[in-house]
Amino acid sequence: MPRDLHPRLLRSFAAVAETLHFGRAAERLHLAQQAVSRDVQALERELGCALFQRSTRSVELTETGAALLPKARRLLELQGEITALGDARTLLVDVNSPGGDRELTAERVLAEARRRRPEAELLARYCGGLTAAARELAAHRLDASFGRYAGLPAAVRSRLAHTPVRLEPMAVFLPFEHPLAALPAVPLAALAGHPVDVFAGQPDTAEWTDLGLRLLAEHGLVAAPGRTPPVGAAEFARYLARHGSPILTTADGPDIPGGVARPLVDPVPLSLVGLVHRPELRHPGLAALRESAVELAAAESWLARPPGSWLPSEDAALLR
Repeated sequence: MPRDLHPRLLRSFAAVAETLHFGRAAERLHLAQQAVSRDVQALERELGCALFQRSTRSVELTETGAALLPKARRLLELQGEITALGDARTLLVDVNSPGGDRELTAERVLAEARRRRPEAELLARYCGGLTAAARELAAHRLDASFGRYAGLPAAVRSRLAHTPVRLEPMAVFLPFEHPLAALPAVPLAALAGHPVDVFAGQPDTAEWTDLGLRLLAEHGLVAAPGRTPPVGAAEFARYLARHGSPILTTADGPDIPGGVARPLVDPVPLSLVGLVHRPELRHPGLAALRESAVELAAAESWLARPPGSWLPSEDAALLR
C-alpha cells in the first residue's frame, strides 16, 4: 500500500545529512533541534530502517541514508518548482470599492504590498462588500478581501483567516442642504428624527448593515427603509439627492459630489476593518499584504481604540 511522506521529513533529513549535525541542521531550518530529531525518527519509522549512525561525538549516514539523500534532494527541488507555480500566479485582492482621489485603508495596504513585492502581481477587485467577497473567496475566484469579519455568519467565518487592520471612525454622509450638514461633527443623539440609511436589505454588504443596525438600536435611532444601493459616484449623488437620508459611512470614505461627510461623536462609533483570506492560501503577495497591514497599523496606531468609543463586543473580541 503506498505511503505519503511529508516533505518536511525529507527536508529535516537532508539538512542533517548535509551538516552531519542535528543542532546545525535545526539552525538552518529555523526549527528546534527536538523537532528535527522527531522528523528524522518519523522518516526512519516510515522507511523501516536507520538513516544515521549516531554517537555522542558524531553523526554519520548509513548506506540507506546515503542512497536516500540524492533522491530527497530531487523531490525537494521538484516541490520548490511546484510551489513556484503558485507563487507566480496573480493574486486577486478585493478592496471593496475605488477610493477615487482619497486612498482608502485597503488601497493603502495593497499599495504598500506592491511596493514590498514588485515582482508579485496583485490585482485589485471591487466586490462592494465583504459578504459578497466571502462568496468569491469560497469559490476560489478571489484570494483576499478587507471588511468587517465579525459581521459574517459563523459558518463563513470558520472557513476564513482574519487579521485586524484598522479601527475606522464612522460618519454620516449628508446632502449639503441637510440641517445637520452645518455641524463640524454630528452627535449620535442629533440623528433622532433623521432615519439613517444603512443599505438595509442589500445582500452584498450585509456585514455593514448589521453594524449600522446595531449602532442605531443601541442609541435609540431609526434606520431608513431598505433601498437598492447606488454604484459609482454619479449614481451615489443622484441617490443622495433623491432620498435625502443621512447615509452611514466611514470618516475616511471617498468624496462624493452632492454632499458632505460629517464624523459621528458622543460616542465615536468604530468599524473594525480586517484582512480576510482562505487559511490554506500560500502566496508571497498574501504575505506582503499581511506584513503591510501589521506595519501600517503599528506605525499609524490604526488599532488604538479612542476612550469612550463604541464598538460591538464581537468586534472588540477580535482585538484581544
